[in-house]
Amino acid sequence: MSDIAAALASDPRDLSIRIRIAASRDKVWRCWTEGPLLEQWFTPAPWTTPKAVVDARTGGKSFILMRGPGGTEVENHGVYLEVVPKQRLVFTDAYTDTEDWTPGAKPFITAILNFSDVGVDGTLYEARGRHWSMEDRTAHAEMGFEPGWTAAAQQLEALAQTL
Repeated sequence: MSDIAAALASDPRDLSIRIRIAASRDKVWRCWTEGPLLEQWFTPAPWTTPKAVVDARTGGKSFILMRGPGGTEVENHGVYLEVVPKQRLVFTDAYTDTEDWTPGAKPFITAILNFSDVGVDGTLYEARGRHWSMEDRTAHAEMGFEPGWTAAAQQLEALAQTL
């Protein structure tokens, strides 16, 4: 591992999960990059994702609407910074548009997702949330980053297995 990669991996503002998903990388990728599929798994129950608009290409925009059981809605606007098909997605809420680099309302996270083959028909799914500050990291941890992202990954796996 290079010194840069080692430094990135140990950034104290990061939260991460690493999960083996019993579905092919192609199917896992589709679940992340096709809006109608993302709507089916993205938020841990009892939350739902009534709308997901995904333009999964470098510079593309995304919009994800999450709804809580009491009707609370959370809108997430962002852009893709890096897209390597079936291998890596990097996106952030720091911007909502890449045409004029429109800033997001309050930058919170850059997500770095890596997908690699494991076994005959499995995917090693690594998700890292890089936060702008330690306060944001702490808030995300207290919101339930690890159990929430793990539950969502399990929902993703169940969906991917049906494709």
